[in-house]
Amino acid sequence: MEERRELVVIGGGPGGDVAALRAARLGLGVTLIDERENLGGTCLNIGCIPSKALLDLSEHYHLAKNGFEKMGIRTGGVEADLGAMMRWKQEVVKRSTQGVSYLFKKAGIEVVRGRGRLAGPGLVELVGASPAKLEAKHVLLAPGSIPTAVPVLPTDGRQILTSTEALALEAVPASMLVIGGGVIGLELGSVWARLGTKVTVVEMLDSLLPTLDRELGSALQRSLKKLGITFHLSTTITGLAERKDSGVVLEANGAQGEQVRLEAELVLVAVGRRPNTADLGLAETGVLTDPAGRIVIDEHWQTTVPGIYAVGDAVAGPMLAHKASEEGVAVAETIAGKVGHVNYTTLPSVVYTWPEVASVGQSEEQLAASGRAYRKGVFPFLASGRARASGDLEGFAKVLSDEQSDEILGVHLLGARCADLIAEAVVAMEYRASAEDLGRIVHAHPTYSEVLKEASLAAAGMPLHLA
Repeated sequence: MEERRELVVIGGGPGGDVAALRAARLGLGVTLIDERENLGGTCLNIGCIPSKALLDLSEHYHLAKNGFEKMGIRTGGVEADLGAMMRWKQEVVKRSTQGVSYLFKKAGIEVVRGRGRLAGPGLVELVGASPAKLEAKHVLLAPGSIPTAVPVLPTDGRQILTSTEALALEAVPASMLVIGGGVIGLELGSVWARLGTKVTVVEMLDSLLPTLDRELGSALQRSLKKLGITFHLSTTITGLAERKDSGVVLEANGAQGEQVRLEAELVLVAVGRRPNTADLGLAETGVLTDPAGRIVIDEHWQTTVPGIYAVGDAVAGPMLAHKASEEGVAVAETIAGKVGHVNYTTLPSVVYTWPEVASVGQSEEQLAASGRAYRKGVFPFLASGRARASGDLEGFAKVLSDEQSDEILGVHLLGARCADLIAEAVVAMEYRASAEDLGRIVHAHPTYSEVLKEASLAAAGMPLHLA
C-alpha cells in the first residue's frame, strides 16, 4: 500500500523534529518516522538533556560538599542519592520529550513508529512488523549519529561503556578510565569525578578539546585537575590486557612511546560519534556518501538525488544539536519556496563542564595558519566583581579581531555561565560587529557579561580595567 505525503522525515532528533515543525507551520503535510518510543532523538533521550541534568546535579552536590562552608553556609553531612538523581534526570527527559510530542500534535504532524529507509526516489519504506511504503514529494534524512567504536576496545555495556550506559549507572564507580578528551568524555568524566569516582582521561592527541582554541583545552585541564581527574595526553590505547571482577586493565602507548597499563572499574569510550547512515537505502537510491559515511549535499542541503535532503550529524560539519536544528529549519523553508539559510561561521560550541567552555568563530591557531593579522584581548574572571561575589574565579574571555577592520573573528570563553554568554558574541559576529562595537555596548554591573566587554575593549586597543 502506498500513501503520498508532501514531506517525509526520517529521524526525530533535533534536526528532524524541528524541520517537521517548521514545515507543518508553513502549510506542508508532514510525516515523521522514528524508531524511538519518545521523540527528540539522541539529544533529548540519551545525550544533551540527560547529561546536562547530571552535570547540574553533580555540580550542586560538589559545591554543597566543598564550597558552601567557606561562604558561611554549614550544611552538615552532604550525601549523594544516585537513585534520586537518576529519577530526576529521567523526569527531565520525560518532560522534554512530552513537550515535543505536544507540539507535534498541535501542528498536526503524523508520527510513525518504526525504522524508515529509502526505497527509491520519493519513496520511503517502513521496515518491521508492519511494513509499508510511503510516497513523498520530498524526503528529509535526519538519522543522527552513533558512538564511534574503538576496534581494540569493543564496548559491552557492563565494564566498557558508551555514553548511553555512563548516563545510567546504578552506583558510583570507584574508578573510571575515559577514552577521549573531547566534549563527551570531559562532561561525563566531570560528572562522576564530582560524585567521588577516581577519573583518568586518556587522549591520543597532545591537548584536550582539540577542535577548539588551544588555550581553552589547557585551561580546562588545569581546572579539572582540581577535581582529582588525571590525564594521559599523547597516549593511544592499544588493547584490552585483562578483565577482572573488579574492573579491566588496558594497554597503551604513552607520550614518550613507553608501554602503559591502565586499570579501572569501568571504561567509558568517548572518542566521538559517526553518522548513523547504515541501512538507509542510500546506495540503492543513488544517494552518495563521503569516505566518512556522511551524506553528500549541495548548498541547499539536497543530496545527489533531487527531492531528498539531509541534515545534522549525517552530513559534514560539527555534530551539534543546534546546527542540526538550524539546518532543519532551512530545509523546511527551502521546500516551502522560501530562502533557507545557515551561517556556519557563527555556530557556537559549548562544553558544559564547570567552569563552562564556549567558543564561536576562528581560533588563534586557525588565524595563525591562515596568515590573517589579528588583535587579541583577554580579560580574566578573577578581575570580575560578579565572579568574586559568587566565588567563580576561574576562566577568561578572549576576543580576536581583524588587525585592520577590528571585525570580531572569534570569541573564546572559559568560566561561569559561558554557555549563555556566548550568545552575545554570536549576535555581534552575525552583524559583523567590531571589537570596539561590543566593548562600547553598555553592560549591566555587576554581571559575568562584563568580562566579554572588557576583553573586547582590550582587543580594540582600549583596555579599561586591565593594568
